[in-house]
Formats: sequence, structure tokens, C-alpha cells
Amino acid sequence: MTFVDTSVLLNLLDVPFMSADREAVAAEYRRRKSAGRLILPLSAVIETGNHIAHVSDGRARRTCAERLVKMLEMIVAGETPFVLHEMGWDADFISRLIQGGSTTVSFVDHLTNGLIGCGDLSILVERDRYLARVAKGTTAAVWTLDTGLRAHT
Repeated sequence: MTFVDTSVLLNLLDVPFMSADREAVAAEYRRRKSAGRLILPLSAVIETGNHIAHVSDGRARRTCAERLVKMLEMIVAGETPFVLHEMGWDADFISRLIQGGSTTVSFVDHLTNGLIGCGDLSILVERDRYLARVAKGTTAAVWTLDTGLRAHT
């Protein structure tokens, strides 16, 4: 399993001024989708939607929004290499987020040092919770272009 970060999703959806690595990401996507399942974390969807909402060109903004919705509809229908990962926003999730998940650095310290934000840390906590639920020995990577997040994957 591979959790997909916002930085990758922005390139896959070709969001203006946020998809400079589109060709490389598209090639890697083709490789990864045949190699295994991809999980789209909730925070990546939220962050991507926020970035799309700030695209200055209205036509491009709508096109990107439609691409994101199509991807989400395909996930719900099971018609994509992405799999639906149901996760709860509950006390356990928030507690793990505050603790910094498996990074051993607290939420406050992450935000203070500015290398990893709440969305990225949420992806790591979501991955940690996924691994706690599945069979022992299962691994899950995080596919990201973000150097701060990559340091913790």
C-alpha cells in the first residue's frame, strides 16, 4: 500500500502552478498503480481541494475541481487504483496527532520547526493507524515530493 500526498495529487490533477513535476509523477503513477494499491488520505483530498479553490483562473479552477471529483467518484465506485480507506476523526486520531504519530516529534514541535504541517502529519498518523489494523508484516509507504514529509517516511 502507498499513501499519496498532496504534492503528488496536485501533479496528477495538473493544478496550475502546482504541477511542475507532472511528467515524472505521471510516469511514477503508471508504475505504482500496477505494483499495488494507492490510498488517498483525507488530508490530501482536503489540501488539494483548498489549493484548487485558490487557482486564479476560473476555468482552470473548475476543470481541476471536476478532475478531483471524478477521481473521488471512481474511488467510491471501485474503478481506480486508489482504494477507499475509511478512517475516523476520533479521540485516538487526535491524540496520536498531538503526539506526532510515529515521528517521535510532537505536533507543537513539528509546527514550530515548520518542516511538516498538520496535513502531512495527519497522513503519517493515518498510515500508522492503517498499519495497526492490518496483518503484521504489512508495509505502507508515503509517496510524496515534500522533503519534510519524506524525512519521516
